[in-house]
Amino acid sequence: MIAGNGIDIVEVERVQAIQNRWQNRFLKRVFTETELNYAKGKRATAEHLAARIAIKEAVIKAFSNSGKKYIGRWKDIEVSNDRSGKPYVNLYGIFKQAQRKRNIAELIISASHTHKYAVASVILCPQKSLKK
Repeated sequence: MIAGNGIDIVEVERVQAIQNRWQNRFLKRVFTETELNYAKGKRATAEHLAARIAIKEAVIKAFSNSGKKYIGRWKDIEVSNDRSGKPYVNLYGIFKQAQRKRNIAELIISASHTHKYAVASVILCPQKSLKK
């Protein structure tokens, strides 16, 4: 069973323009230090930042499928990658509370980016009930 799903697409050029205009004010408001260090270590920094924004937006949409709009801080959703490069999220604040309240065991994330676009999909999977 799926407890929620979300998808988002972001234009890399738009992220680059916002970054150029607002610089650290934008970056520090949206991304954690871990996220910034990861993206800045990549040649195509704006593509990686756009992918993280798409993932964050997809997470917000997935949690909002229950009819409640979750408005938390951008940094309450932290995107990381495992050793193979697969993205995963750490949730904090209102999103962590919603995860517990809705009994969400796993967030399945898929993301991709080109030099023009970043796209992400998130599926919320509830814990399986032990009752049969």
